[in-house]
Amino acid sequence: MKGKLYRGLIQSLNGPVVSNVLLKYAQSKWSKPIIKFYARAYRINVAEMRDNMETYPNLHAFFTRRLKTDSRPINFEPNTIVSPVDGILEDCGTISPACEIIVKHKAYSISEMLGGEDKANKYIGGTYLILYLSPSHYHRIHSPIDGKVVSTYSLGGKSYPVNRLGLKYGNSTLAKNFRIVTELKHHTNSMAMVKVGAMFINSVKVVNQHHEWKKGDEVAYFSFGSTVVLLFEKGMFQLKQSLSTPAEIRMGEHLGKCVEIRKERGLYEVQ
Repeated sequence: MKGKLYRGLIQSLNGPVVSNVLLKYAQSKWSKPIIKFYARAYRINVAEMRDNMETYPNLHAFFTRRLKTDSRPINFEPNTIVSPVDGILEDCGTISPACEIIVKHKAYSISEMLGGEDKANKYIGGTYLILYLSPSHYHRIHSPIDGKVVSTYSLGGKSYPVNRLGLKYGNSTLAKNFRIVTELKHHTNSMAMVKVGAMFINSVKVVNQHHEWKKGDEVAYFSFGSTVVLLFEKGMFQLKQSLSTPAEIRMGEHLGKCVEIRKERGLYEVQ
């Protein structure tokens, strides 16, 4: 019953009219006066921002702010995979033989998330990580590894909340929301980074069109709180032992180690 009520309320509010009104307001000069209130309410660390608060022309510009270059050290140790965002590591686990992941006791189809079984089957038995960004977080997205961009494409239309209530009561938000999928090749391994739009503004802006990404490169940004899903082939990823969920994570922080898969022998080795 709670799930039905929640979905009904969100459905009544979620549409292009509301989204456009909110986006236009956030990008207008009329939103500038509430930047200080927003920063105070969400306890934004203004000391790490690249620009002074007074220079932002509107709330959207503040929300998509950049940080000082030394505020997010990148772990450049060989074979490490780093967090692409500031956020909360909500969940991680193994992708089932049915090509599903279980988040907050709900099953999500990787095939639906990626747009087809042919795109999803390679990740069966692999690892998934869910990184949630609240309105308080830095909202620019960076590359977690050095890799070649195999493909980038968008799926979905509307977006629903991707916070804990959204994951618990929503209708397969991670697999149905508007999302931009980027598949990367690291040596012989494949990984997918799924950038999931959030309710209302529903915007993911890709800013890096290069065919190769370097670890730490800025690649996109969200216009509202949202989620990044990382998918790794079986045997490719080893989670950092000290990490547990939920955990507050910063962009550039060590998430785990990349393992090179020797597929022709069915063995694994670290490059």
